[in-house]
Amino acid sequence: MGRKKLTWQSIGVTFCRNSCVCRETYKMLKLNGLQKISVIGMGLLGASVTMACLRAFPKVFTVGYSHRASTRHKSRQLNVANQIAETLEEAVCDADIVILATPILTFETYFDQIAPFLKPGAIVTDVGSTKALVHQWADKTLPRDVYYVGSHPIAGSEKRGVEYARDDLLASARCILTHTAKTNTHAIRILRQFWSELGCNVVTLDPKKHDRIFGLISHLPHVLAAALINSSDFEDMKFAGKGFIDTSRIASGPADVWMDIVLTNHHNIVNGLDRVIRQLNMMKKAISAQNADKVNP
Repeated sequence: MGRKKLTWQSIGVTFCRNSCVCRETYKMLKLNGLQKISVIGMGLLGASVTMACLRAFPKVFTVGYSHRASTRHKSRQLNVANQIAETLEEAVCDADIVILATPILTFETYFDQIAPFLKPGAIVTDVGSTKALVHQWADKTLPRDVYYVGSHPIAGSEKRGVEYARDDLLASARCILTHTAKTNTHAIRILRQFWSELGCNVVTLDPKKHDRIFGLISHLPHVLAAALINSSDFEDMKFAGKGFIDTSRIASGPADVWMDIVLTNHHNIVNGLDRVIRQLNMMKKAISAQNADKVNP
């Protein structure tokens, strides 16, 4: 016999009423039962998340962690969290929600390192810009009684580092939650509420659809901006006006962060490049032929 399905309209997902996973969700925390939130990575975004948590959840213990001792020291000086942990174990032990805010290619290693210390029912998420591979890593590495949901808060700044973090960085930002058919529905609901409390407008997407969309509207423009800079003469750029600056500004993003994005979403970015190249070749041909009807820059 088929199992009856129940749709939660409020979160736009479907789950099986009789599944073991769904029965376990009734034992999990509610948002007002949060006791500890941990953020791994004390850069601009990670520290902004901890600061927003301090404001939105004053009764919840907020912990930050960085693998760099200098960043831990600076984070303590700036009071960006209730505690800056010295070790990963200290950071994630007994945490209800663990958020990775490090470069994407570090996620798989962090999943493996934190797995032994996560309590049953803990929710793990991240703030990375690509999602399909991360879901695969989480499925492979995290314990079965720990729940992963992808998060992508679309917020940032041209500045970098914990010293530029602020508690309103996420205010009115869109946050994408990504989930698959395996994702625990209660964890989705908790994270939807969590990011909403931090000021985000939350929507949900399939991870592959997420990567396809952001490959075209975010990652591809960065690659094109970098190509524009790399194909320009440094001396000529001294004469650049606002148009050139606006077009190329995003190429100045952190190299390590963008390298990870490109490597974990290469298929969608390459498809986007192929589309742009076709358009450029059409424009090149029209311009060479001085065909005014087909030149449409």
